[in-house]
Amino acid sequence: MTTAHTLNALDLTVGYGDRTVVEGLDLQVPMGGISVIVGANACGKSTLLRAMSRLLAPRGGQVVLDGRAVHQTPAKELARTLGLLPQSPTAPEGITVADLVGRGRHPHQGLFSRWTPADDQAVADALTATETAALADRPVDELSGGQRQRVWIAMALAQQTDILLLDEPTTFLDVSHQLEVLDLLTDLNRSRGTTIVIVLHDLNLAARYADHLIALTDGRVHALGTPAEVLTEDTIRAVFGLDSRVVVDPTSNKPLMLPLGRHHTTTER
Repeated sequence: MTTAHTLNALDLTVGYGDRTVVEGLDLQVPMGGISVIVGANACGKSTLLRAMSRLLAPRGGQVVLDGRAVHQTPAKELARTLGLLPQSPTAPEGITVADLVGRGRHPHQGLFSRWTPADDQAVADALTATETAALADRPVDELSGGQRQRVWIAMALAQQTDILLLDEPTTFLDVSHQLEVLDLLTDLNRSRGTTIVIVLHDLNLAARYADHLIALTDGRVHALGTPAEVLTEDTIRAVFGLDSRVVVDPTSNKPLMLPLGRHHTTTER
């Protein structure tokens, strides 16, 4: 099982160039569960993940892991506790699946240390968990989109961090592969207690898989809580500018959002 941690954003302000994207944001990430960040395009979801993983320096405030600012923590040290799978990662040309997954062990390698049986086991476990062991010798650039995404997740699993951040891991995947990826992450959370934080666009998948939902708007937290607390018609209207009906999903007992277009509006409730 994982070690207990705390991860907080405190009055965090982040941006690019002269554009501020996240401003004055406060967030305490619930540990041990699956948190999903939702919000309209350009609201700061990916920017927040990049700041939380030390890839983007804050203009104000800080991200604190276990009482220590992540931007004052050496990258390799941080990577032993917190991992990030960015949006649309790219692999070196010709690299095999096994070699790419093995790169997840880099934070555990010292300057002069050699590859160990523990590293072999971590890679093997990651390949097994993602059902990619049969692909180990194949070049990553020959794989389908769904296979590649599972391989990237395997690399993140091989890193063996207690906290894993994923930026839109289901992008460009068909529905069956989206469910496959989210089921895999749920298995990881339930079996190891890994804290998972995911950015997703699909509100209904977010509600189905999340223990906690975090809704952002204009670079700030608009609402957070359980899916039932956050995925309401009022919140959807405020965050997405969208009229909807929210009902109970009969398969998961979670909220299910039904969007209303201009030609499908009804006053019946």
